[in-house]
Amino acid sequence: MTNIDFNQTKIMGILNLTPDSFYDGNRYNTKSTAIKRVAQMLEEGADIIDIGAFSSRPGAKLVTYDEERRRLIPLLKAIKKHFPDTLISIDTYRYRIATEVIEEGAHIINDISGGNLDDKMFETIARLQVPYVMMHMKGKPENMQEQTTYTNVVQEIKSCFAQKIKELNGLGFDKIILDPGFGFGKTLEQNYEILNRLQEFSDLKYPVLAGMSRKSMLYKLLDITPDDALNATTVVNTIALLNGAKILRVHDVKQAVETRRIVEVLRREE
Repeated sequence: MTNIDFNQTKIMGILNLTPDSFYDGNRYNTKSTAIKRVAQMLEEGADIIDIGAFSSRPGAKLVTYDEERRRLIPLLKAIKKHFPDTLISIDTYRYRIATEVIEEGAHIINDISGGNLDDKMFETIARLQVPYVMMHMKGKPENMQEQTTYTNVVQEIKSCFAQKIKELNGLGFDKIILDPGFGFGKTLEQNYEILNRLQEFSDLKYPVLAGMSRKSMLYKLLDITPDDALNATTVVNTIALLNGAKILRVHDVKQAVETRRIVEVLRREE
């Protein structure tokens, strides 16, 4: 069984195998480009490689199981062959994909729906006993931005997490990582409230993942493009680390590793 040591914050490098990602679509969907990209991220200091085979950008429609599997499994096998000791996370909401990728040697399941899009995911994760990133999202990517009404966004996400934690614990599972879902069914203002109050999620006693890399909460605020949002990403990653994040999910590994190092030194001086 895979266990992750969170004494040091982990850097999770993103590998998109999709043609339509909001930032790097169509860059890494061949075996050679994917292998080169993983090698680069590991060289820059990535602790985990997170592989996704469907786009979850706002408005994106979900791909079929067959298409997700076609994109994912061959490249996962190639990556495992070239980098056998690397921790690999798979971004999927389907229990069948989760089962197959763990059998192929992946270590972590990263579910954008927190079990909402596949009612067999929780029982599957409990059986597999691998770390599970449980993200908060209302609806589906194609309609999530129509569901941004909250009375207290942080408290409501925490309550949702608490209910699902209880359900998973009841199945004998506790390898949970919490992702509040920046950009998934939240307004720009709500995203920044979540970031400012990120420390509150530590009340739930599970590590927190922050995934804000080059997202619209940055480039829309600054009136720039995702390509120009690296500096903004570094700023919010710094805030997330200071507010207790244990995993940073990023496109730009080198800069995230440098951010982590600076925050670590700052904390030693406290």
